[in-house]
Amino acid sequence: MDKMSVCWCLFLGLLLLCRLSLSQECVPELQRNMDFPGSDINFVYSPDEGHCQKLCTQHPACQFFTFLRSDWAKDNRNFHCYLKLSSSGQPDVQTPLQGVTSGFSLKGCSPEPGSTLSAVYHSVDFFGADFKTLFTADYEECQRVCTQEPGCQFFTFVKADYTPPSIRYKCHLKFSWTIPVPPIVESATGVISGFSNATNMESIPQQTPCQTKLFPGTDIPGSELLTLPAASPEQCHSLCTDHPACTYFTYNSFELKCYLKKNTDLMVLAAREGFTSGLPSSFCALDNSWMKTPFEGIDFRGSDLRFIPLDNLQACQQNCNDDHNCQFFTYVNEYFHDSSHWRRCYLKRSVTLPAPPMVAKRVEVVSGFCLHRVV
Repeated sequence: MDKMSVCWCLFLGLLLLCRLSLSQECVPELQRNMDFPGSDINFVYSPDEGHCQKLCTQHPACQFFTFLRSDWAKDNRNFHCYLKLSSSGQPDVQTPLQGVTSGFSLKGCSPEPGSTLSAVYHSVDFFGADFKTLFTADYEECQRVCTQEPGCQFFTFVKADYTPPSIRYKCHLKFSWTIPVPPIVESATGVISGFSNATNMESIPQQTPCQTKLFPGTDIPGSELLTLPAASPEQCHSLCTDHPACTYFTYNSFELKCYLKKNTDLMVLAAREGFTSGLPSSFCALDNSWMKTPFEGIDFRGSDLRFIPLDNLQACQQNCNDDHNCQFFTYVNEYFHDSSHWRRCYLKRSVTLPAPPMVAKRVEVVSGFCLHRVV
């Protein structure tokens, strides 16, 4: 290789390092009335720009975002949070625009700036995700109930001037996942997957350890609430415990599926090979020892933050443990069919920030988050 080629290669390498450093730079400041047009990878609902920035931070691919505030007036896309990605890690264009706020992911900040989601939003409806309703005197009491209710992450309260009058003072308690949920769990030769040992699994703050109740070789037919991918009965148990409406569950080891079920009146057990059923835990410290053992032949596909070349599984798991952004991982060994992927450690994460499925303007309601949630 001649000197010119060497110089050119060094230049390209430095350029790449520069781009990587830019993409990982810590830029917490928000840019009000500035649009980052294009580069969209997804949009989600969010009540304000700070929450939108946290969603971008937790999304595995998001590098920057634009949020359409409540005062956005061009159309009805208020509360839209647009998650964005580019090859440089920077927006290609920045354009002044009224009613929007833009900013960057906080993945490059260590530790990430944290705060309590304590804001209350008047004339804003967190639509959907209800698991329980009751009547309260005011929105402050509704927020206190949400804070004390296991599984409640946010709420919407119906004010005294709402029409029809029959649902005035109604407090809607709402749920979203607080534990990482890999979007795809499937069998695959030559891969091993697992969870970060540093992952925060929420539980009721009691010292009493949980006694996990499992029924091996058992199905509980019917009463299905939700179906999720899962790598083990123990993970399925954690999902059922996290969901406030789940009364029991069944795990299908053939299809790697977790069936959360809801029936407070009866539970009928049926013998079935390859199935494990169980009950959620309540008011105790969850046993998360199952997270320390990787799952051989299981792929947590998708949700990649990045991949790094490593010599063994132990190094992969340790890198996930040490990275505050990583929640779970997949390691590829020499038994995988494509040798170009050998020794790759894929670090992954999912969004665990409380996030309403929809946010909309509605004058007669008040919405907000429980007070104890810190992110």
